[in-house]
Amino acid sequence: MKQNPFHTGLTVPMPSRRRFVQGLALGGTAAMLGGFLKPAWGLQSLGNPNTQSLGEPGVLSGTEFALDIAETPVNFTGKSRLATAVNGLLPGPLLRWREGTTVTLRVTNHLRVPTSIHWHGILLPFDMDGVPGISYPGIAPGETFVYHFPVKQSGTYWYHSHSGFQEQTGLYGALVIDPAGPDRVQADRDYVVMLNDWTDEDPMTVFANLKKMGDYYNYGEPTVRDFVADVSRMGLKAALAERKMWNEMRMSPRDLMDITGATYTYLMNGVTPAGNWTGLFRPGERVRLRFINGSANSYFDVRIPGLKLSVVAADGQDVEPVAVDEFRIGTAEVYDVLVEPQEDRAYTIFAESMTRDGYARGTLAPRAGMQAEVPSLDPLPTLSMADMMGAMAGGDMAGMNGMGHGSDHGSMPGMAMGGALDPAGMKKAHHARTEYDNPNVDMHVDMPRTNLDDPGVGLRDNGRRVLTYADLHTLGGSLYPQQPVTDEIELHLTGNMNRFVWGFDGLKFSQAKPVHFPYGKHLRLILCNDTMMTHPIHLHGMWSELESPEQNFQVRKHTISVQPAQRVTYRVKADALGRWAYHCHLLYHMEAGMFREMVVS
Repeated sequence: MKQNPFHTGLTVPMPSRRRFVQGLALGGTAAMLGGFLKPAWGLQSLGNPNTQSLGEPGVLSGTEFALDIAETPVNFTGKSRLATAVNGLLPGPLLRWREGTTVTLRVTNHLRVPTSIHWHGILLPFDMDGVPGISYPGIAPGETFVYHFPVKQSGTYWYHSHSGFQEQTGLYGALVIDPAGPDRVQADRDYVVMLNDWTDEDPMTVFANLKKMGDYYNYGEPTVRDFVADVSRMGLKAALAERKMWNEMRMSPRDLMDITGATYTYLMNGVTPAGNWTGLFRPGERVRLRFINGSANSYFDVRIPGLKLSVVAADGQDVEPVAVDEFRIGTAEVYDVLVEPQEDRAYTIFAESMTRDGYARGTLAPRAGMQAEVPSLDPLPTLSMADMMGAMAGGDMAGMNGMGHGSDHGSMPGMAMGGALDPAGMKKAHHARTEYDNPNVDMHVDMPRTNLDDPGVGLRDNGRRVLTYADLHTLGGSLYPQQPVTDEIELHLTGNMNRFVWGFDGLKFSQAKPVHFPYGKHLRLILCNDTMMTHPIHLHGMWSELESPEQNFQVRKHTISVQPAQRVTYRVKADALGRWAYHCHLLYHMEAGMFREMVVS
């Protein structure tokens, strides 16, 4: 029986749930130094003297950089802890480069253990990619490694450690690369908004807890109250049948994320919700917000009540502007948005976790110290049968008896789903032999859905206009419009929640052979999600050109979120020689096996 840390009867003094979610107003690295620095990361728009830089802790620009990695004391929740910081800052300093230059970064390790920095989404030689065991040995204690490479792109990116759990303990920061020519996106103000999750626990303890019980941090499992609500909504017979079905499969419709606000405090630019990071504006100005999900294991749903969000870039690449009220940002994804506040008042930047048990928040305001109302958290989402069964979902709940964990659920009839799918667009999955008779695989999806117009669980029909991948169109189209696809590689995202084992095709990294990309070939990667969780999949060194269900070019990205029971395809030009990492960017999933090596030769 899990003990709920939010229970008021505990004798050990603990903050209330509200207090825990909000953290300390003066939390972070600066609090340990006796003062409070506001890491606003305000950027100067070129040629605009009215743009302000507001109290940023460090913005480093140019072509030569010195970065020191060391432990730094922090206090976000009332407990002093040690973080892994860059130049004493969490997040690390914002690095500002320019397209067409060559950068040199001298990274010195002051830790007692090896470290590394990976330049996420950056095209570079494989030996500069910063993945220990793949591209180089890592940076030993007391050593300095020199990264040196040309800058071939522009946009918003980030950097982070690829060593152990250092990313969870604070080793991350933002990258902004100015284009060689004029920027397509013109703004009066320009801010980075980096979202992160912090735990006071040792990440190894978190991992051990998950290995013991996959839902260790899940306090949102269905309750008697939920059952009563289901009876009111669908009737007693249907409610009993649904509950019986989930129990027989030993699965939970609330398995949204592995780690929640039970241990996480969510940060915006290194500031707790109570700290209220603030970006300033004058009414009528265009404000660019560069959202980066630099969390270890969290998805966020982002909105600014009272303002329309014009999405102008995805993963550093300019897209046709699309106006939305809200967007979901997966771990490692990046979205640039424009807002134009007209009123002389404050607006809340609200980023609630997918699990609806906490949030990061900040404020856009004409003057420092202003605040706006913080929205209530949305209701806790529940996975539908479409999230489990894909295109096979539909009809009633018949045919469910006797189905247990590890059964071929994708072939089961009688699955109710939200939203209709075109049967003509259904694609049969091709499972690897390694997925069967495998204790590391707890389900299969035979007919995954292929649509990109689903915002995801918890965002469907919420009354707000929510961004989907179907809305995104990279300006200029594909980088390789005339090159036909020569090979297809199908991989399945697999796992077992009870064992907390994750992998591709039922194999952990330690069990799998590298995947070979023939140099110069134009490949199609097919990803099928055979799990009930959303996975952000990142390919190092090369762009991933996401396709529509009809296999037309959609949007260019470095990280692609694959929803439960979904099939996505994307093209990759194997034009970067070397060894590259390919993995789920949920840190604990990667550590538990959802990682492959891709070799281009």
